[in-house]
Amino acid sequence: MPQQEPEKILVRISEVLEQLGIQYCITGGFAVAVWGRPRATADIDIIVELFPSHVEPLHAALRKISRAGYFDEDTVRKAILKKGEFNFIEPESGMKVDFWLRQQDEYGRNQLKRRRLELIFGKKMYFISAEDLIISKLRWYASSGSARQLEDVESILKISGEKLDMKYLKKWAAKFEVGEVLQSLSEDRCFCGSGKKYKKCHGM
Repeated sequence: MPQQEPEKILVRISEVLEQLGIQYCITGGFAVAVWGRPRATADIDIIVELFPSHVEPLHAALRKISRAGYFDEDTVRKAILKKGEFNFIEPESGMKVDFWLRQQDEYGRNQLKRRRLELIFGKKMYFISAEDLIISKLRWYASSGSARQLEDVESILKISGEKLDMKYLKKWAAKFEVGEVLQSLSEDRCFCGSGKKYKKCHGM
């Protein structure tokens, strides 16, 4: 698969969502590339605010990307009811787009409220905030034990650490019971730009 193919599909998917008036924010590996270090990713992850009235227009729009693409309307409707997930698979490239329904709670609302419009691959697209991406990665780590999640968090802390809203980050990390993991990762570096470890920078 050509290296540029995932980027092309991401741009086209974002255009479809915007044309249909579907609120979204890109998360997963592509968001890590915005807030941390770029890394290879096997799929595209997008949080969406989707309603039943969107299903048929979304199906029609995705068929313009690939008439042979996989998209099951019944699965999508069930995902809307259960606030779960569904996917679209583009067979020519093998790329899979995972759509995650926004959760109907305060934190789920925050994810779309706090999304950021960033210019990438020649187009402005909405990405999950760096803070919410960290929280997401820590929650995945807590449930899966995947070291990749911690590597991503460390990458984001290193690249975007000085700009992070630490008050917000600590609040939600505590609520989701991942505060200790965040603290252990945060103590490895200070966010003031000194490049030192937190304790050394503050004379601790």
